[in-house]
Amino acid sequence: MYKILTEASGSMTAAYLIKAVQSAGCLAVASDIDENCAGRFLADDFLVMPAVHDPQLWEKITKALLAAHINVVIPSLDETLLAWAQQKERFRELGIYVMLSEPDTVRRFQDKWLAYNFFREIGVPTPATGLEQKYPLVKPRHGRGSQGIKITDNPIDMDGMISQELIEGEEYTVDVFCDRDAAPVYIIPRRRIAVKEGKSTGGQTVYNKEIIMWIRKICREIPFLGPVNFQCFVCADGSVRFIEINPRIAGGMALGFAASENWVKLMIHHFIQGEAIIPKPVQYGLEMRRYYAEVFIPSS
Repeated sequence: MYKILTEASGSMTAAYLIKAVQSAGCLAVASDIDENCAGRFLADDFLVMPAVHDPQLWEKITKALLAAHINVVIPSLDETLLAWAQQKERFRELGIYVMLSEPDTVRRFQDKWLAYNFFREIGVPTPATGLEQKYPLVKPRHGRGSQGIKITDNPIDMDGMISQELIEGEEYTVDVFCDRDAAPVYIIPRRRIAVKEGKSTGGQTVYNKEIIMWIRKICREIPFLGPVNFQCFVCADGSVRFIEINPRIAGGMALGFAASENWVKLMIHHFIQGEAIIPKPVQYGLEMRRYYAEVFIPSS
């Protein structure tokens, strides 16, 4: 039985991934810097993670993974995503599979300026973007969710920031699963109905031919492996503008899983056991709503 480590288990969206691991017939090992986070009490086991700025971060992580007999890691924390990708081969030699795209892919899309230039180079529609404060929307080059995003005409320090034109339209997130040949097996657009702190709390799967066409083009130009998260806007005229790509599993992918199949099981069967993927029909029109839930911990 595989022991699978998930990250950031104290986040609002962590529970779905822990449940998906367990539903796949594997042992879920949650992890977080907070030893009392809710995910600890939902999973089969738990690891306290060192802070991302710890000078011995990777020595400690490696020691913890080996001691806990972890077989698989599904990274989701942006701060350590590139380092996980860079060490995939080292961990593989230790018997640990890291489910993530290659370092060059991760590096490009963790930097929104590099992502913008990539979109422009291959002809993918994207909002005009600059390193100077040329447009009203300002956000960090390296950031996640809605953190650090501002709409302002007031001068601000643009060090480490980009500015971007405002796009009017409906926001979509697209759950994508790519196989070992980097071919997209699932492309599942979902309309974002409700968002809190950059995380999807409500959505609906929608068949959108335009979005699917552009994502197939992107995937032909650069390789992705496993789960990937695309973000875009659909304008009133039906045209699409791509904003960013997160080359990792994402909090809202619970809807993509429900509309197709358990992607954790898919990762195990395909990437580790070498089985071919036979895609299931995608359930379009499926809606998801999220709510807070409680974990009760008996007194020790």
